Amino acid sequence: MTKEIMVDVNRDQIRVAVLEDRELVEIYVEKINNERVVGNIYKGKVANILPGMQAAFIDIGLGKNAFLYAGDINLNLESSGPEDEELIEGLKKISIKDMLKVGQDVLVQVVKEPIGTKGARVSTNITIPGRYLVLMPTVDYVGISRRIEREEERNRLKTLAENIRPVHMGVIVRTVAEGVGKDELEADIEFLKRQWDDIIQRQKKCTSPKLIYKDMNLIARIVRDLFTPEVSKFYINSSYEYEKVQELVSVLSPALKDRVTFYRGQEEIFEYFNIEPEIDRALQRKVWLQCGGYIVIDRTEALTAIDVNTGKFVGSVDLEDTVLKTNLEAAREIARQLRLRDIGGIIVIDFIDMTSQEHQKMVLSALAEELKKDRTRAHILGLTQLGLVEITRKKVRQSLDEVLEKTCPYCEGRGRILSEETVAKKVERELDRIFRERKGEAVLLEVHPSVASVVIGSGGNRLSQMESRYEKFIFIKGNDSLHPEEIRIKAVGSKTKLENLAMPVREGQILDVVIDEVHVSNPNDGIARVDGYVIDVEEGADLLGEKVRVEVYKTFRTYARARLI
Repeated sequence: MTKEIMVDVNRDQIRVAVLEDRELVEIYVEKINNERVVGNIYKGKVANILPGMQAAFIDIGLGKNAFLYAGDINLNLESSGPEDEELIEGLKKISIKDMLKVGQDVLVQVVKEPIGTKGARVSTNITIPGRYLVLMPTVDYVGISRRIEREEERNRLKTLAENIRPVHMGVIVRTVAEGVGKDELEADIEFLKRQWDDIIQRQKKCTSPKLIYKDMNLIARIVRDLFTPEVSKFYINSSYEYEKVQELVSVLSPALKDRVTFYRGQEEIFEYFNIEPEIDRALQRKVWLQCGGYIVIDRTEALTAIDVNTGKFVGSVDLEDTVLKTNLEAAREIARQLRLRDIGGIIVIDFIDMTSQEHQKMVLSALAEELKKDRTRAHILGLTQLGLVEITRKKVRQSLDEVLEKTCPYCEGRGRILSEETVAKKVERELDRIFRERKGEAVLLEVHPSVASVVIGSGGNRLSQMESRYEKFIFIKGNDSLHPEEIRIKAVGSKTKLENLAMPVREGQILDVVIDEVHVSNPNDGIARVDGYVIDVEEGADLLGEKVRVEVYKTFRTYARARLI
């Protein structure tokens, strides 16, 4: 497997793409002036304590107080034997109000970015990442990356880590440490220990809330965490950042220095390596598989649901074989999409039903194998009684769609809005209310143009019927800036006054319009619309779908007549 890293640096943001066999598997985006806080260490002050939630809110100087859960508070518990286990379990059940006091200073590290209305999540279990090791100065523990699989190598690294770690401090050996000797690990731990000593000194000298330690920027983190010997190329399109990367690589991994390349192409780097279309596809709800099947990814506040369908794939052997092949390809693609979109939390997958237990095991095995490539920990909880596969994946930062998209101002995240016909019915109910409560011979309403055309109806028929029913004059004006579901009452009053306000065009006006349809009763004419108001274009039927220039020569309340120029 070939692995490459592409870094796109422009005026306001940095984007990093990770490719495996030229296929996009991870994307990172960070605004240049954006203050990323995950990994930062703060001297905070306890703002308030919520015993019912076993949590506290910590003022770390970010505007919104950070959330500290009781389980993330280090009690410095050490066990000297099995006889201490009951004591430790008892201490862990202590109420948070006995652990912290309002106004108390506490050293915390941000483990989750602020998302939406929620502040950052913090922990007192501090971790300081290096190239090969992660120093955990508040716990007495040695861990080995789960991606190092050879038992003899795990044992070697664990022995080394036990020998070089500072007293009463913990370390985690990172994947990149595989095959690395004692000298490199010792140099790494010494560097991390100096950083921790500096943090302690700064903490003593400052008042809370205060930033004590700031993690590296995105490019430096990528070099530190992802630029390993398995990466064949590291492309970057900024000469300034290229020099900084070369300096950092010279310190961290001199052997990889020749793999860093300054991209000089005329075409944008992400366009050249065909990454832009992949990012666009990563934001789509439906993902097509090579076999012709597809998966559908739906996000909710509580979980992510993924549905697998055979789509256009009909197979060539039998139904079971078709289902198995679709599910196997879907399992691999789902694992890639979880990495690419950085989806965290609870994930439920509805694979196509499989009657064979052997096939079920094959699909789960393919999913588990692909998830091993993921740096973010994921757990497959197995099949439910309904045949659904449950996965949990750690959520540390915003997912890709949260970074690149915003909530739709029309549907507000629902994914659907009311149809024009439904809103038109609401207009009728609104008119009924207006004429009961207010006096006046006419009313002017503003709605979205797509709704206006439905309310007015073909040839103004629907509007005429409503006017006959209420024995009032009704003016409907289209407004592009309105939400498609919004109904705005502009005025109630005299017909003459409101007619002038409602008319979107005037006689003699020159307009550029698009012929939307052929006139129902006069097949030679075309119909165009301006804010939902009908323009009857003489001899415009043959120009259906085209943009034309017309002159308005006669206006009526529900439509105008125009001739081609």
